[in-house]
Amino acid sequence: MQNILITGCSTGIGLQTAKTLKDNGYKVYASARQIEDVNMLKALGFEALKIDVTKKEEISQALDYILDKDKKLDAVFNNAGYGQPGAVEDVSVEALKEQFETNFFGLHEVTLQTMKIFRSQGYGKVIQHSSVLGIISLKFRGAYNASKYAIEGLADTMRQEVMGTDIFISSINTGPVTSKFRENALKKFNKNIDIENSSFKDTYKKELKVRLENEKDNTPFNLPATSVANVILEIMKSNNPKPRYYVTKATYILGFFKRVLSTRLLDKLLNRI
Repeated sequence: MQNILITGCSTGIGLQTAKTLKDNGYKVYASARQIEDVNMLKALGFEALKIDVTKKEEISQALDYILDKDKKLDAVFNNAGYGQPGAVEDVSVEALKEQFETNFFGLHEVTLQTMKIFRSQGYGKVIQHSSVLGIISLKFRGAYNASKYAIEGLADTMRQEVMGTDIFISSINTGPVTSKFRENALKKFNKNIDIENSSFKDTYKKELKVRLENEKDNTPFNLPATSVANVILEIMKSNNPKPRYYVTKATYILGFFKRVLSTRLLDKLLNRI
């Protein structure tokens, strides 16, 4: 039986992916940062592990546990992450570092440790959860955009470095998908952005906060979390997974515009989103 470690399984895409793979006969090691979420995963029947990706020792302990149980690891899905909204000029260095600690450096630490296993056993699949915002950038998402662009750079490089082996690196460019992403982003926005002293004060209050606080997601081309879970299932089934997977029509459309439009025209188009 193939196994997989998934980070960020407390809700949304991570949780749905864990369920989908488990239902299809894969052994899922589902991890979460908070112990209450780990207990929830255990109650659902998962092999559940506590992993805060910013804590190197928790990653090591989880991987040691997996190897002790199964003597191997077939794949890892680096899913853990969040969004820090706000104009670039309003995002402090501290807030940007916090964004990168989880989305980028945490992902990289998991990758480093799993690659040692994959090199030793001679095979493995690294699945990096990027975003459509690793391809194009949208205003007020600068910190998140940057973290996802950074993931793209590492993944594009690693694919060349593992070429000719049975280790595969795949990036998932997810567009709008139903999750608690906005709920978590709102918390970071309220915590780290000085709204009252921002040049974007009115825009924040009239547009951005309204969108983040809206319980209904009216984003065009929005899909359920199963759209990502089914892609991960496809990768697990494949002997030669693709280097990149687009999820949602929005990713295909914006990826096409990135290729064919001038930077100036693309900026004008994206500024209207």
